[in-house]
Amino acid sequence: MEIFNTSWDKVGVIALSSVVIYAAVILFTRIAGKRSFSKMSSFDFAMTVAVGSIIATTILSSSVKLIESVIGLALVYTLQISIALARRIKWVQKVVDNEPLLLMDGSNILQENLRKARVTEGDLRSKLREANVTQFSQIKAVVFETTGDISVLHKESHLVLEPWIMEDVREK
Repeated sequence: MEIFNTSWDKVGVIALSSVVIYAAVILFTRIAGKRSFSKMSSFDFAMTVAVGSIIATTILSSSVKLIESVIGLALVYTLQISIALARRIKWVQKVVDNEPLLLMDGSNILQENLRKARVTEGDLRSKLREANVTQFSQIKAVVFETTGDISVLHKESHLVLEPWIMEDVREK
């Protein structure tokens, strides 16, 4: 069958491309930092997809030159670093990042916010169990984070929640 036919030259090119593009990704990730593939925000997700696409195209397409792929990777990483630095500016951060959203205020489940976040009550229960919550009275707040993670803040009678921690959390 035609789909299994290939030449040793093509296998060699694929192997060389794989090694070089893999090394380039490691090098650029070391330069850019771990955030390049962290679960942080939509722009980090876009970065991951772009890098994956460049890797796949480089390895599997003979029409793309290896140097073009390395330049493409360098540009994507440069863009990622630039946006990460620009996010220090408040309006850029608002454009790039999702806002954290309050899902529970104490024992009160905010149904409208669950809908906005597309989180089911089952998801919420699962996260509460994961956070070792056994009673609603233990909950100070539950937040849907910018990453899609759900954070559970426990209520402890002797501790006061610092307002700064909840500063950017949208209530509605």
